[in-house]
Amino acid sequence: MTFDLSTVTLVLVIYVTMIFGVAIITNRGWIPDAIVNNPIIYILSLGVFASTWAYYGIVDLAFQYGYSALTYYIGTAALFVFAPVTLTPIAQLVRRFKIPSVADLLVFRYHSQAVGSLVTLCMLVSLLPLLAMQIQAVSESLAILTLNSKSFAKLTSYNISFEMMVAMVYCLLLCVFCLLFGATRDRHRGLVMAMAMESLIKVCALMAIGLVALFQVFGGLSGLDQWLLDNPNQHQLLYESLNDSSAHTLLLVFIATSLALPHIFQSSVVEVPLARSMRIVSWAFPLFLLFMALPIFPILWAGFELSVPLPVQYYTLGVPLLLDSPWLTLLALVGGLSAATGAMVSITLASSVMVLNHWLLPLSRLGSQRDLRRRLVWLRQATICAIFGVGFLFYLLVGGQHSLMELALVTFIETLQFFPAIISVTYWSRANRIGLIAGLSVGSAIWFLLLFLPMMLNINQLAVPYWGVITVGIDGWNNITLCSLGLNMVAFIVVSLLTQQNAEEQYSASLCTENELTHPVRVILDVHSCEEIKERLSKSLGATLAEIQVNRAVEELGFSLSERRPYCLRRIRNRLETNLSSMMGRSVANELVDRHLPYRLPDQTSNTDINLIESRLHRYRDRLSGMAAELDNLRLYHRNTLQELPLAICSLGRDLEVIMWNRAMEALTGIESATIAGSHLSDLPTPWRELITAFSQGDEAHRQSVLVRVQGRECYFSLHKSTLHSPTSTGEDDGQVILLEDITELKHLEHELAHSERLASIGRLAAGVAHEIGNPVTGIACLAQNLKYEVDSPDALESAQQILSQTDRISRIVHSLVSFSHAGNHGGDSFHPVALYDCVAEAVSLLSLQKDNIQVDYCNLVGPSVQVFADDQKLIQVFVNLLSNARDASQDGDKVLIEAHEQDTEVEIWVTDQGSGIDKAHLDQIVEPFFTTKEPGKGTGLGLAMVYSIIDQHQGTIRVESPINKESQTGTRFIISLPTGLEFLQADDLQAGTAD
Repeated sequence: MTFDLSTVTLVLVIYVTMIFGVAIITNRGWIPDAIVNNPIIYILSLGVFASTWAYYGIVDLAFQYGYSALTYYIGTAALFVFAPVTLTPIAQLVRRFKIPSVADLLVFRYHSQAVGSLVTLCMLVSLLPLLAMQIQAVSESLAILTLNSKSFAKLTSYNISFEMMVAMVYCLLLCVFCLLFGATRDRHRGLVMAMAMESLIKVCALMAIGLVALFQVFGGLSGLDQWLLDNPNQHQLLYESLNDSSAHTLLLVFIATSLALPHIFQSSVVEVPLARSMRIVSWAFPLFLLFMALPIFPILWAGFELSVPLPVQYYTLGVPLLLDSPWLTLLALVGGLSAATGAMVSITLASSVMVLNHWLLPLSRLGSQRDLRRRLVWLRQATICAIFGVGFLFYLLVGGQHSLMELALVTFIETLQFFPAIISVTYWSRANRIGLIAGLSVGSAIWFLLLFLPMMLNINQLAVPYWGVITVGIDGWNNITLCSLGLNMVAFIVVSLLTQQNAEEQYSASLCTENELTHPVRVILDVHSCEEIKERLSKSLGATLAEIQVNRAVEELGFSLSERRPYCLRRIRNRLETNLSSMMGRSVANELVDRHLPYRLPDQTSNTDINLIESRLHRYRDRLSGMAAELDNLRLYHRNTLQELPLAICSLGRDLEVIMWNRAMEALTGIESATIAGSHLSDLPTPWRELITAFSQGDEAHRQSVLVRVQGRECYFSLHKSTLHSPTSTGEDDGQVILLEDITELKHLEHELAHSERLASIGRLAAGVAHEIGNPVTGIACLAQNLKYEVDSPDALESAQQILSQTDRISRIVHSLVSFSHAGNHGGDSFHPVALYDCVAEAVSLLSLQKDNIQVDYCNLVGPSVQVFADDQKLIQVFVNLLSNARDASQDGDKVLIEAHEQDTEVEIWVTDQGSGIDKAHLDQIVEPFFTTKEPGKGTGLGLAMVYSIIDQHQGTIRVESPINKESQTGTRFIISLPTGLEFLQADDLQAGTAD
């Protein structure tokens, strides 16, 4: 059965058009997001892993290595089955820092441009055989279909110009596809959908060929069993392969290939939607590989049964040809095209990212570009064209001299050299760039000299001085693989242990191993605002792009453009580096950001970034288990204890960065922890900046009664601090913890107590003075009394009468002072019927002695017969305080009315003034101790509290009405209700009667 060239060309055009169409309609949004974002699409897109190697070459591998060929699927499936350990940590790292390629991952971890350049070089050289394999498979497949079936045995006599033409046209078509759908990094939706469609086609084609081979060639499973019994040599080959290579080496190679190949890394790590797909991928992709593996041996055995006159690697295409099934043959061709197309496109795009990021951009000077993004797209387009061109040239150089399996193995063995470096990213923080360069250089040199170069030159043996003749090239791949990998790992480990990491490498290592209990160093960023970051970046990115990138980073982190906290500025800087990495690669972004926003390590050692550790633990808390979870719970318990402690506490790092700011400190200062944590003390507002900074830098551990003016109010604070020591064995100081105690109320209480003591002293002095005045006044009164009887002059008698009147007034005043000074000293037996009029009059008399105050008219409207059962001296104190407050609230000449209204068992006493009234906001506070609205020094805030206490002792009540005059909003009335004493008198009479 033969096909016309026009038919094959039509199939090729239809297939390529379909792929273009799928990509276009996906990018235009014509396919619903529910389909595009479905995990199944992502799983199918991973099928780029199954290139023409898995479609054609794997049959040859099964022929030569028997069951060992299954290591290809077992190794890949194992990587995904154990994805939580193998892929997830790296995928999380890649997603968080937007790392676009395996070379950028290693640059990020080892913080070295040299690492990126070396990895890109080694990876490109290793991918050349893989690219040539895809082109060779397509060109030879098309050539096979267009030849007469009788000429199958003369495959080596194909018209080379025809194959070259097919290969060139195929490369041009794929190059155009990549330029349209892969040159920009924001149009991958269509590319992913196209790759998923290709994977679906090739797995369906391979399964269809396998089923036809099983049922049409052998008649089913029973027929296949019988054929194997009839051909024991084929059954024996499953266990004893034509080559004696170790299956363990193949397994190791295929495991590494599943992670290290750039296009596989791109699909399985960079593009992975972690939140929804990783758990599904861990079982769904191995299931996909199972469907790919099932038809391999039936196709191989069907080829032997049909005696297909083609190399074993093309049995997938030869079996349908020999069965004269045109539709199945064309389906097999399309499946091969799908396998080659997916691999070529993904390899080229992944390689272009590495070349652009680690070769072109580092060599170009990034100045103030108007459209840097457009320049990057142009550079990537040129890189894509160059990679297709180099791949095509290498295909011409190889010239079909090697099988697909040989070309694939050469690539896979070199990618194995990257495996130690990739695994150490998340699992060995001690590794460094010098060790990686040493190990990769040794392993790649052995691969190049003993495998790649001999294969190119068709050399099978090499004479080595002092060693003898050794097998090189593809025939000695097993020993070369083990030797190169072994020396690679030895050099990597030994050199890493013998050399030191630099500070940037240590910081990157701590970021990559966040699941470990590491202590990242708190670095210092010498910028103080987002505007300063924009200004610095604009020197390379231009003002417009710098502003776009800074605004984007601030928005993603949920910060403000006015942010000045060091911790937040460090996070903005890191996010900028991450975002720029997705645009220009990790090494260029890292170099650009380091140049304009460099980190600086503190002068002291062991400066741990507590804020970073807290953010890590918070992010990974759900994944902690066992002892780690218990330690985290203990940490949260102690942290909550400090947070809820009713004492204002803050902790500072050695560089005076605020580490913790508890809730009591928030309430005291009015500064929220979310806005201050991670700030430097110099960023605190006044007066807290001056207060805490001066104390933290001072020598004393305690400072008492510090006067601070807070919002115009004088406050007193006591400060205490203690030094925090490093958790390491060095014992160095690692910061401070400061306790801030508000003692303002205590200070006021001390002042009031001192004032009360002064008043008590004055009272005792007044009593003594009154006693001393009483003696001479009595003598004067006696002399004046005698004068009345000794003289007859009317003038002298009038003078004597006036003297007696004044001495009597003096005696009353002295008696009132002595009585008032003794108030509160009586026991419960001092309660007796008291005339309210007399108490009010006594209080008015005392207040009348103060001539330097506002003069008001006290109107005593209490009836002379109104009595209550009370302590008269305490009632006088009540009226003195109420009338004094009424006078202070009034103007000169105002009236203060004192009225009494008798009811059944109580008397209501009204004290009404015409003053300014009391603010409604203060009505509930006026009886609280030390509350006063008077100016400092003119009121203690204890008067009304004492009034409330006295009235309560008398089983009475007091309430306030203010304002009295609703129109002018003036006037205040205190209403006191006191019992008349009738129930007390009845109780006394009852007790007396019982006693009788």
